[in-house]
Amino acid sequence: MDLKKKGNGIHKKREKEKGKNIKKIAVIAIVCCCAISGGIFAAKSALDKKNAAIEAARIEKERERQQKEETKKEEEERAALEQGDEVIGYPMESGKNVFESLKKRPPFVELTEENRADYVSIHSCKIDGETSRILLEASAEGIPVSDDKYYYLFALRSYDTGIKDDKQYMQQIYKDEKIQFQIARHFTGTESGIFRKFVVAVKKDGQYVPVSSPHYITNLDDVSKYKSNGDKPVTKKGLLIDPNKLRTSELDDLGVKHAAYNIPVSRILGQSTGDIYPTVYYTYNGKSYAFNGQVMSEYDLVFRTLTSKGIEITAIILNDIASAYPQMIHPLARRGIGSAPYYAFNASDADGEEYLAAVGAFLAERYSGTVNGRGMVANWVIGNEINARKEWNYMEHVSLETYVKEYARAFRVFYNAIKSINSACSVYISLDQQWDRNNPASGNYDARDILDEFNRQIKEEGNIDWGLAIHPYNVPLTTPYIWNPSRYVKDSPDTPMITMANIEVVTDYMEKEEFLTEEGEVRSIILSELGYTSTNGEDVQAAAIAYAYKKAEANPHIDSVLFSRQTDAAEEIAQGLALGINHADGSPKYAYNVYKYMDTEQGETYTDFAKRVIGISDWSQISKKR
Repeated sequence: MDLKKKGNGIHKKREKEKGKNIKKIAVIAIVCCCAISGGIFAAKSALDKKNAAIEAARIEKERERQQKEETKKEEEERAALEQGDEVIGYPMESGKNVFESLKKRPPFVELTEENRADYVSIHSCKIDGETSRILLEASAEGIPVSDDKYYYLFALRSYDTGIKDDKQYMQQIYKDEKIQFQIARHFTGTESGIFRKFVVAVKKDGQYVPVSSPHYITNLDDVSKYKSNGDKPVTKKGLLIDPNKLRTSELDDLGVKHAAYNIPVSRILGQSTGDIYPTVYYTYNGKSYAFNGQVMSEYDLVFRTLTSKGIEITAIILNDIASAYPQMIHPLARRGIGSAPYYAFNASDADGEEYLAAVGAFLAERYSGTVNGRGMVANWVIGNEINARKEWNYMEHVSLETYVKEYARAFRVFYNAIKSINSACSVYISLDQQWDRNNPASGNYDARDILDEFNRQIKEEGNIDWGLAIHPYNVPLTTPYIWNPSRYVKDSPDTPMITMANIEVVTDYMEKEEFLTEEGEVRSIILSELGYTSTNGEDVQAAAIAYAYKKAEANPHIDSVLFSRQTDAAEEIAQGLALGINHADGSPKYAYNVYKYMDTEQGETYTDFAKRVIGISDWSQISKKR
């Protein structure tokens, strides 16, 4: 191409446009002058023709400025055209910008069976306390190929295994690598939304397909009704109390700071049978639930009395048989009714989930410490020794993953219900001392396996601040000799059993990074049940109690140790287990004063004898280095 000719052509074009612009400016000047003159005569103002001339001069000056700018621009373009490399440079620079933009654009990714389920990673699902909206944040590497350009958010029930009603998505947003959904907190019209699990989906071949793992709301403590459990006790010493001694001065004399108390659901559910204590009706998420007024008055008395004594309460919610409420028991446990004391909780359907939520919310609200002085329950344990499937959490034998999934689902329902009422409460999973036995013939599960799987599943669907309540009884139960060597008790993570001799195995295990809370802290650990029989001698029982307490006291990760029990129980004595620090008739054993003083300044006076029984010269000899 002849650049010179092209340049002359552009020059002629510029001259033509310049002429048009000059004519336009002249016309504007004439019009303005006429307007000014007309205004002068119409308004009979003091302005004269001099002002009009000044205005005309200003317009002419502006015209000259524009003419100079046009000329300068023309000269710059002509110079650019005369330099061939510059002519090429303009489109190259433009193309470069487009190329850079394309490079930053997220790539499109085909969905497959392998990558689909976790294509989107949900990082958090929380309630914004200021806006009262649920905020879900997630991310993905690239844009998944689907029928349209949207991600869809679904809010599933806890028992849903997939998207069933494909028309009920909560919100749709444009697909990007950074994903954020915001929806109203009370999108169901009640508080029931806090039990939903949220799933991100895309539309593929006309169907809504999940592309994320389910994720629950995890910060209910930020929006809870109550946020206090009172002052923390000064020592770790606790006891399974005898309700018959509640109104005596014995708990004060013993210096008890922690108390455990059972709540079987069969006792509290249902209507009252008398008029003195009418039925307590509780409305939750739009439905009414009946609780036995007389039984609740008993718990009111117990918890009010313990709270007034400065004793922290740990309540254990137990799923025994409530014949009028079969929905409380998991469907996979119903064929075994009558074979065990307690059964797996049911969160596998709507009726079961709603009842668990109502029970948890009712109890947490009634014992928040701020309502009618009924007392404060600080800790809630969900079930009893759940790894002992046959005995204490009956369900048909299923895979470990399935078994834990059913418990974790029920646990989270209780957790969300309790935490939404009182954020200061702690909620615990319960395990026994069978740590890593690897004995499939028992029909039970190992505590360590349950713990690993529970932690994995909880983290996968939204990490929460759960705690561990473990029962490190001795092996066998009928012997109090904790300190004697046993092939079942080792100082390593593969130990078959956990006792107070190797309790550090558990606390060290809980120090592992994968078990830490979101804040990087070791989770709360309580020894919610352990005891030693006096059938081998009251002094040996007392020495065992002193040994156990010294170990717990020295371990910074143990928050409390609750000895079983205050008074011998007839059914346990029949099994060779006289675990009380009092005889069945209420009279004290040798262990009474040891228990009373072991956490005081006089403790050494009352525990020194135990060193001889144990075979040590100093208490430091029983503690593993940490």
